[in-house]
Amino acid sequence: MKHNRFIAFRLAVLLLFLSATSKAQHIELLQQGKPVSIRGLSVVDDSVAWVSGNKGYFAVTANGGRNWAWQHVKGFEKADFRDIEAFSDKEAIMMSSGTPALILKTVDGGASWQVKYNNPDTAYFFDAMDFANPKHGLVLGDPIKGKFVLMETTDGGETWNTFKNRPDALPGEAAFAASGTCLRMDSASSIDFVTGGNVSRLFSIVPPYDKWHSDSLPIEQGKASQGAFSYADFDVIVGGDYANDKNSDRVAVYLDAMMVSIKNGLESSREGPAGFQSCVEEIKAPIYISTGTPGSNITTNGGKTWAKIDDASYNVCRKAKHGKLVLLAGAGGRIGILRM
Repeated sequence: MKHNRFIAFRLAVLLLFLSATSKAQHIELLQQGKPVSIRGLSVVDDSVAWVSGNKGYFAVTANGGRNWAWQHVKGFEKADFRDIEAFSDKEAIMMSSGTPALILKTVDGGASWQVKYNNPDTAYFFDAMDFANPKHGLVLGDPIKGKFVLMETTDGGETWNTFKNRPDALPGEAAFAASGTCLRMDSASSIDFVTGGNVSRLFSIVPPYDKWHSDSLPIEQGKASQGAFSYADFDVIVGGDYANDKNSDRVAVYLDAMMVSIKNGLESSREGPAGFQSCVEEIKAPIYISTGTPGSNITTNGGKTWAKIDDASYNVCRKAKHGKLVLLAGAGGRIGILRM
């Protein structure tokens, strides 16, 4: 009985701490009212960031998100650019979902774009893109003939070729083109991505890319709208059911280091985010932010428990590669900034 009271006391203290922490953190709306749904977001540093979306739109800021220069990509006004990777205020690479499957590159701040990949095959549907460094990057696409599509560049996006070792997909398994963060590469060129649908798994491979490893995820799954949507390192995964976005059951997974020796260590969060989440980003471990159509959430203990900090709908949240700036973006051209 004493042990149970002690556990209850510790849990109460933890919840009070999370509540106080979440109140100190909030999201400030920077702009909205644009006819574009933003899913691509890349934050270079505390000044420069790029966004991309449907109807051929992209935008660039040079002052931390206060002002944005919006443009269409000429000739691609119907393209849905669901992911973007930026390296400076001049250089960026965009990926489209749908037909044709496109990868474009600019080196002049978006004044002009060069087509680096164009595939009219309707079987191709790109979901996400990530880079280990400015030269080495990947694009992940839904499975074709039982294997996930992976396109690789080793020359900064100038040329793209099929990755030498593509993992097998199970029936009804795919990835989500929701925020561009179901795929992650690290500086050592390790590759990880998460899936959903009939099953939800975490795939991992390291150089020299001889063998894929996969783990089942304890997250909502079994339907085309369910599964893991976003991944941050090997520590936190979020998702759920975008068709039932208020459901908060099994929408986040964290790595329990104490359980790795017994099983894979992946556990459902004890107190999950408030509904479906399409993106998660590390602020500074163990602090992570997640976002989705029902709002945004913060964890300060590596994903074990979460606290809601904002009700507005966003699709994506990203932290600066070189700095502390954290931006969010979503439908209607909505862009927000995380204030800590």
